[in-house]
Amino acid sequence: MTTLSFKTLCVAFCGMAITQLSAQGLYMPRNVKEAYQKGTRSMDGKPGPGYWQNAGRYNINLTANPPSKTIRGKETITYINNSMDTLNRPVIKLILNIHNPGTARMLTAQAGYLSQGIRIDRFKENGKERAFPDPAGETFRSFALSKPLLPKDSVQLEFDWHYDVSDISGREGLLDSTSFFLAYCYPRVAVFDDIHGWDRMNFTDGQEFYNDFNDYMVSVTVPGNFLVWGSGDLLNPEEVLQPAFLQKYKASLSADKTINIVTTADHKTKSVTTQNAMNTWKFSARHITDMAYCISDHYVWDGASVVVDKKTGRRASAQSAYIDTAVNFRKAVEHIQHSLDWLSHNWPGVPYPFPKSTIVQGIADMEYPMMANDSPQDDPMLQRFIAEHEIAHSWFPFYMGVNEHRYGYMDEGWTTAFENLIGKADLGAETANELFKQFRVQSWAYSNTDESEVPIIIPNNIMSGQAMGDNEYGKPALAYLGLKDMLGDELFRKCLHGFIDRWHGKHPIPWDMFYSFSNLAGKSLDWYWHNWFFTYSYMDIALRKVAPAPGGYALNIDNVGGFVIPFDIQVEYADGTKETIHKTAAVWEANTKKTTVLLRTKKKITYLRLDSGIFLDANENDNVWGKPKVQPAAANTDAGGAGEAIQLTDTDLDKYLGTYTSAVMPIKLIFTKEGGQLIAEAVGQGKIPLAPTGKDRFENAEAKIVFVFDPAKEQLSLQQAGRSVDFTKNK
Repeated sequence: MTTLSFKTLCVAFCGMAITQLSAQGLYMPRNVKEAYQKGTRSMDGKPGPGYWQNAGRYNINLTANPPSKTIRGKETITYINNSMDTLNRPVIKLILNIHNPGTARMLTAQAGYLSQGIRIDRFKENGKERAFPDPAGETFRSFALSKPLLPKDSVQLEFDWHYDVSDISGREGLLDSTSFFLAYCYPRVAVFDDIHGWDRMNFTDGQEFYNDFNDYMVSVTVPGNFLVWGSGDLLNPEEVLQPAFLQKYKASLSADKTINIVTTADHKTKSVTTQNAMNTWKFSARHITDMAYCISDHYVWDGASVVVDKKTGRRASAQSAYIDTAVNFRKAVEHIQHSLDWLSHNWPGVPYPFPKSTIVQGIADMEYPMMANDSPQDDPMLQRFIAEHEIAHSWFPFYMGVNEHRYGYMDEGWTTAFENLIGKADLGAETANELFKQFRVQSWAYSNTDESEVPIIIPNNIMSGQAMGDNEYGKPALAYLGLKDMLGDELFRKCLHGFIDRWHGKHPIPWDMFYSFSNLAGKSLDWYWHNWFFTYSYMDIALRKVAPAPGGYALNIDNVGGFVIPFDIQVEYADGTKETIHKTAAVWEANTKKTTVLLRTKKKITYLRLDSGIFLDANENDNVWGKPKVQPAAANTDAGGAGEAIQLTDTDLDKYLGTYTSAVMPIKLIFTKEGGQLIAEAVGQGKIPLAPTGKDRFENAEAKIVFVFDPAKEQLSLQQAGRSVDFTKNK
């Protein structure tokens, strides 16, 4: 637009008003305020006129020679200071020192996980060799530069190092005797930003990562007959693959159907790679936050591709590497294709920003740029679920440069929201929402502990346990899904895409997200962001009163728990007809504590029920008015229903113990016993104690969940919210 009209001035004035509301409406820590005052960030949610971020150019050489577990590396880093500050003491991240016995970590570590970490063998600054200070087992170490690094200048750092791959693999490590996953395996310059300066956060194996956008050239040298998969474009396939396999690899880059590039039978011929004692695989990527690699001499290799941008026809490669006995991994390429297609064209609806995506068989269920390390599953639906979740991370945090360590809700939270949306496309809304309740919401929504009500905005790096998990995954996911419901798809898409357009390849913080959404929505959303991110709240609404009103009925509804949630009003009329009326969180905008909803009707209402769907209400008993025309059948306690006092010995519980999986629900249930009580645990969630309430029947009243076992068939039925899902015990 080139002319400044009266309409333009009005829009500009409104934008200023929204900005002022934002400035007044949301709490902002002092260091964050300072960044906005300096102009590195703007109150309209955009990067400020003074925004900057530092970057590096990494040239890395890794050498692995299994079965030796020692990895040797050499790298040259050209680090560029784009800030206005003079830097004297850079911070170097040494993530793999998490394996050092003396390093602080969030969880306990077995002996096979421990090693000496990264050992720096040689260090140079601008070509001059010097001593690097002993990290003393820490996952970062600062050092004094010989010459201060001025603004707009650069410094060259060189490291030679080695480390031993840990026997017990986590996010990285030994997969088997000749298969290694190499991640976080090189010294890197920590982020220096406008909010916290140098990132001096220790990696404790709990919270995740925060990295600059760098350019990478990586060479991985391995013995002949070993394959390498990793982040970035493979630059020299002609040098490392024999012609027949090179041809299949290249064909996969434009293929719609999966091509078995290398099979188990191919490996047995010992003729897949160029027959040198050692081969060097070369990869490159620009403006990316990290690189990760997998090597193996027996993993099979599948590949295909998928269109990720229908406007341009751009394709991305989809590759997988696994042991062929992992049956459900044989569809991994199809899972990647489906995920990239759906996520690129639906939600978030931004074309996949990278040239390829690879899933390798590991144990971590962990994401890396262009890579995922996924565990093999017996349940095909669970295998796809894991793939979809890890691939969704391609946008948050990798495209968006999120500080996962502090703001996990901008990483896992967005990814978990996308997980629910793609799940609806896969399974239908009803099934996907039930799974979402079970896996992402129930554990905290029905919990009455103070940890479940901690505000999301509290930095994750000072949290642990239940509060950290709740605040990274389910709670923020519901906040984003509730906002989508309130704004409607069109406006929500405008806000989400605008936020991504403004901040991809940069380092947004929560306030950039809050202000950007308000700016793009054309109205202040501070009341909503404040409620979901800055308050001690939970989800509980109550229908207090129903009274005749002009044009219908007035419903007085209290927000007992505090979170502003959407809900359905399920109505039954005297004439037997039924109606469901949806209300978004907008009903709470004027008063987040209570609202009055007018139902316009000429009919007589006999029954009302508030149903908040995936926004699980902590107490549904006060959500009902009147009586339904057809009463639900009473529970049959004669056959051992709820309410019976059952006494079981410790031995009686043995027949229920074990791991159970379902063909329709992507979670594993593990049953153990503690102190004569049966304990249920959904993998990735907390444990809940169960009370016997009938023959082979157990329940947890707080979670409103019932398990009915059939020990003879080694099966169980999970019952909750009027629905039942069958599980079978793993052999």
